[in-house]
Amino acid sequence: MDSHGGHHGEHVGQGRTRSPQARRDAVTIEIGYALCSAVLLAALVFGVVAGPALVFGLSDTVRDVLVAAGATLGAVLFMARVVSVLIRFTREIDSGVATQPSQPGRTNPDS
Repeated sequence: MDSHGGHHGEHVGQGRTRSPQARRDAVTIEIGYALCSAVLLAALVFGVVAGPALVFGLSDTVRDVLVAAGATLGAVLFMARVVSVLIRFTREIDSGVATQPSQPGRTNPDS
């Protein structure tokens, strides 16, 4: 038993703790969110940049440049999105911020 009343796990505010399993679940969900949102962002960017080259009859050189640029930009933004989401999540966990789900219409978590 520890000095905080026997609770083991991460402190999440208002006297509550988060179990190690809940923390693992939260990390798994956040990784999934980071990957899914990054894939969608990369696909959108690739489509915007390379789409005209694939739809319109452009020269081979222009098509190759646009496809390469779209793939490169998509890959860079994919990595940036994954890293930014996971860094934000880590900071929120470390600071104890955003441990309660969003509640539209409420201005106070106790309301």
